[in-house]
Amino acid sequence: MYCLRVYQRIKGYTLIESMVTLLIVATLAAIAIPAYQKFTIRLMISECINGAAVAKLGITEYRQSFGAWPPSLTHAGLGGDNGSRYCQAVSNYQHTTGSFTIVVDDFEIDPDLGAIAPVMTPKLSSTYNISWDCTKGNGTHPENVKYLPLSCRDG
Repeated sequence: MYCLRVYQRIKGYTLIESMVTLLIVATLAAIAIPAYQKFTIRLMISECINGAAVAKLGITEYRQSFGAWPPSLTHAGLGGDNGSRYCQAVSNYQHTTGSFTIVVDDFEIDPDLGAIAPVMTPKLSSTYNISWDCTKGNGTHPENVKYLPLSCRDG
């Protein structure tokens, strides 16, 4: 009797296969990490714009109650510190139009970011309903407009 021994080759990954896999993972990471960083910056700036809802509400209530824009933000019920973690404060309030600027704390988000300062402007309809427009403002660097929500980019 002959004993036939069948030798099976041990299968595994070769060095080339491992290198190709590593190259694919590195390429995907090179694309995904900057996109994720841009997304988080947009998220932080959106938090600032959403945080301005308190100021918008106070200004809207004052206008609805007294028929004029409040003379200052304190008349609209806002205290001295109306910022958040990523926003310094609501500033540059214009008592003639009711508009104000949201000052984004760019150093908290990214020190290399540069100024971002969207402007919230109320629009009074013929039925005295107030809606708010968000624009990029004069303080926002042109290269940083991409971080604003679409509603604030104004072209």
